[in-house]
Amino acid sequence: MKKIRNFSIVAHIDHGKSTLADRMLEVTHTVEARKMKAQVLDSMELERERGITIKMQPVRMWYIPLPKLPAVESNAFVSQSPVSGVTSETDEYELNLIDTPGHIDFSYEVSRALKAVEGVLLLVDATQGVQAQTLTTLGMARAEGLTIIPVLSKIDMPHARVEEVTSEVVALLSCVREDVRLVSGKTGEGVEELLDAICEKIPSPCTRDRGQKGEGQRHRNSTSGNFRQRDAPFRGLVFDFQYSNHRGVIVFLRVFDGSVRKGDHLYFHAAKKTFQALEVGMLAPQEHPLSHLEAGEIGYIVTGIKEPGVASVGDTLLNAQTKGEPLAGYFEPKPVVWASVFTESQDDFTALRQALDRLKLSDSSLSYEEESSGVLGRGFRCGFLGMLHLEIVTERLKREFNLALIITSPSIAYEVTWEKGGIEYIYAPSRFPDHGTVASVREPWVRVQIIVPPVYLGPTMTLLYEHEGEITDTEVFGDGRNLLTVSMPLRELMRSFFDKLKNASSGYASLSYEIDEMRPAEVERLDVLVAEELVPAFSRVVGRRRVELEAQQIVEKLHGILPRQMFTTKIQGKAMGRIISSRTISALKKDVTGYLYGGDITRKMKLREKQKKGKKRMQAMGKVNISQEVFMQMVRSE
Repeated sequence: MKKIRNFSIVAHIDHGKSTLADRMLEVTHTVEARKMKAQVLDSMELERERGITIKMQPVRMWYIPLPKLPAVESNAFVSQSPVSGVTSETDEYELNLIDTPGHIDFSYEVSRALKAVEGVLLLVDATQGVQAQTLTTLGMARAEGLTIIPVLSKIDMPHARVEEVTSEVVALLSCVREDVRLVSGKTGEGVEELLDAICEKIPSPCTRDRGQKGEGQRHRNSTSGNFRQRDAPFRGLVFDFQYSNHRGVIVFLRVFDGSVRKGDHLYFHAAKKTFQALEVGMLAPQEHPLSHLEAGEIGYIVTGIKEPGVASVGDTLLNAQTKGEPLAGYFEPKPVVWASVFTESQDDFTALRQALDRLKLSDSSLSYEEESSGVLGRGFRCGFLGMLHLEIVTERLKREFNLALIITSPSIAYEVTWEKGGIEYIYAPSRFPDHGTVASVREPWVRVQIIVPPVYLGPTMTLLYEHEGEITDTEVFGDGRNLLTVSMPLRELMRSFFDKLKNASSGYASLSYEIDEMRPAEVERLDVLVAEELVPAFSRVVGRRRVELEAQQIVEKLHGILPRQMFTTKIQGKAMGRIISSRTISALKKDVTGYLYGGDITRKMKLREKQKKGKKRMQAMGKVNISQEVFMQMVRSE
């Protein structure tokens, strides 16, 4: 156990985590040179296509620190085969890396990975410097009491600002310049020295319960009792899992106490389910069966369970005979964005249900419940951790399960206090109360951190005003960039704020956010009436400041899509108890006098008057049937 090092790489998005992991696998000979490719740990097609990490990925490496390599004249050669994990050298270290996503929407993946390791590499791009997500991940690592090794990446780039960014990191971590490691994931420069630092600085696995925060670094560095863990009853923390059609659920776990072997009878503490371990092993990065996993190691167990809902992240695996106390798990992720998912053909509803069940096995933060729409049919109301999370999940449903989907506009949950008493959480706009019928409405706010160069501070301030942002604190970095701490409504953050920020700052600004408190909301329900009849599927909740603009936009959009009817059709946007915007679609008319070839003009006048009266009766009694195509164009997310 003294030679085990468990660590993660955390950083802002696009700072080179996956590239650095590639070089580590190459240097440690974990992946053969002929099998190496870019982003080797990103197994999903969507990850490789977009160049981002979506799922955490554990991998085991074997490494001998440079100063302890055998002398050249001895002609000694040590194989660092990841499969065997055995070497005659006593200086070989077992390195368990968990590669993590960088985008803020996947911070739940990062938080789970941090509970399974003792140290992190805090990666900072030498061309960009400290970014907003760097501060967030640093705070998460400090809260877990992890050993932090600062690393500057992309030092080979021509416009790398090594000295300036090093000063930023030193000021951020209160460390010395010698502690900052300089690496290039592209050329491999400094990677071996970084591996040496991992072996030297990150402590070996410790004995304390990882759920007990605040015990400090002293417990992590302590080696007392390390070997007691191996003799104790087995306990392991599930930090991720995946599903196989043939082998069932495969759980990824960190072993905290004892050991586990193939054939052992194990027990899910939360699910109260017993099973037999069909296989145990490690990922390097493919699955490699082992005889056993010991305390301090990270690996996988094939359960054979094919029932949904049994395995869950944060659950504790125990020996079925001895059992024992569970480990502290993870907090339950709360969705912040809601959207309805329907299939274009109702015949695919069952396939959509099965696809969501399967996707839930690889994405524990996804939540969903069945709902029904009078026009779109049966579907699911899904909860997501952010807009990118929504985009990734829906794209996976389309690609991996070949489904044609309709995704409604995203919304958030509002806390409504009724005048007669009682509190209700409403996330469907059509169920939002009418104007003047409730005592109060509250909505979630977010605490946003924005790092922006001073030249773009003016456009950023204007954008914050447009999105109801309130600046609560400012700070200046060493290179002159500004750190803005902003409070703003979550609904405004969802309104393409990130894209607009990138445009306003020419791509130089970075953003990170976390859910803050609930505050009183100045919002109204915007309804759309077609022929004076409410269409619930088009309803949305908007801020009072934007209600008129939103009403005009949605009415104009529907006016350009809805086909003409046999009678004059009004399209109206209604909010705050009154009509805000209105457009009229003229009726289709037949030339009722076309067959007349002469005679008195009164004959034509009589026919036209008869047509006019018929149109008036039709307008009073008629109903507009909105086609499926119109609904698809209106409710599909833009």
